[in-house]
Amino acid sequence: METELQMLLPGLEQIASAEADSLPGRLYRGKDLGTFKDSLRSPVYRWFKYPAGYSYKFVQVSFDLFGVSHGDWVYDPFSGTGTTLICAKQRGINAYGVEAHSFVHWVAEVKLRWDYDLDCLEQELDGFLVESRARVKSRIGDIDLTDAFPELVYKCYHPQDLKVLYILREFIRNTVHTPFVKDFLKLALTDSLRSAAVAGTGWPYIAPRKGNDGRQPKDAFAVFQKTVRQMYSDLRAVQAITRETPSCEIRNVLGDSRERQDLADGQIKLALTSPPYLNNYDYADRTRLETYFWGIAHSWRDITRKFRDKLMTAATTQITRGLYDVEATLSQEINQAAAHVYELLQQSILQLAKLRLQKGGKKDYDLMVALYFNDILRVLKETYRVLEPGGRFCLVLGDSAPYGVHIQTDQMIGELGLGLGFRNFEYDELRKRGGKWKGNPQRHRVPLREGVVVLTK
Repeated sequence: METELQMLLPGLEQIASAEADSLPGRLYRGKDLGTFKDSLRSPVYRWFKYPAGYSYKFVQVSFDLFGVSHGDWVYDPFSGTGTTLICAKQRGINAYGVEAHSFVHWVAEVKLRWDYDLDCLEQELDGFLVESRARVKSRIGDIDLTDAFPELVYKCYHPQDLKVLYILREFIRNTVHTPFVKDFLKLALTDSLRSAAVAGTGWPYIAPRKGNDGRQPKDAFAVFQKTVRQMYSDLRAVQAITRETPSCEIRNVLGDSRERQDLADGQIKLALTSPPYLNNYDYADRTRLETYFWGIAHSWRDITRKFRDKLMTAATTQITRGLYDVEATLSQEINQAAAHVYELLQQSILQLAKLRLQKGGKKDYDLMVALYFNDILRVLKETYRVLEPGGRFCLVLGDSAPYGVHIQTDQMIGELGLGLGFRNFEYDELRKRGGKWKGNPQRHRVPLREGVVVLTK
């Protein structure tokens, strides 16, 4: 009888051989790629503090590394709140981004609009702030918010602040008639929601509290006013920076990067993205506070129907187990592209299927891994099609270890890329991950990393 290790050796040897052919990446070595914190300090990028992505500095460095300039096209298959597209627009580079989460896509749409008449906008914003403050003072005493929101929203705010936020929401909806200005104010209010909360609403999790009456209010109107002023100031800054920038085409698409895009074969010089990590991060749930507040969703079912079902699989909350046969879920296309990757993944999937039965939560990590790689293969195939010969696809990735089973996501995606026709890949490690969880007895002990996979067509 072969041991499990002996069964894995052929696949491990093939990966080791491929690693020898692809030298460790040095493209990004020593470069200042920044962190999500850059978004907190940078005009326009900071309009919605969504940490599920990379710093704009990574985009700038990538443009410089690969000689991307005016007239070229770049592509981001998971464009989120628009970091890649904003950076491209600031440099006069054509860009095409795809985002499947409709609320996050809307945020990017607003962040990409800079062509305001700033003097007229300033007058309109000043007038709105004066009128809305008066509305808050006149209405706050008699507002009844019973059944106005799902329970989560009530638990995040002092009652007085929630009344202010509600009055502002309705005032924006009912009195602002210029579409761009309305969206600007809606995003300002959206970006104020977590700052105005008395509960723990930092990313990625929300920690609602009962009995917020005993805590001091945050002065929600002051938070909102500060946000509006800062966003307006950012517009002035970005218009000054881009005054001499040549015009370009920016296409922010609400869609699915697993499907064929409205791009010609070989149109793209550089593709770059940070896809969902295989770490059970529920992107639909991360905007629950915002979508509940605006009435876009009212329940877990709403969030699933409107957002979760449309996203690439990266969380167990997306999976209905009865729809799948775990042994047959991993796509045969993966087997055709890279048989050894298929074998290693299948081994891990079956191991996770056994482990989940021994765990209290019985999480569907086995199916999550299979569906994740099925989805990422489709993204790789479409990106390969739209890239020009010699073009690069740069992915910021982290590996994972569900239930302690190490899935070397970066290496496997690189190998799948080679199987689909990319001629080589490099890997630059950016940082180690998981160290802050050492004290958690429920946490695995597998060392993890984050880095950049660079595939060349």
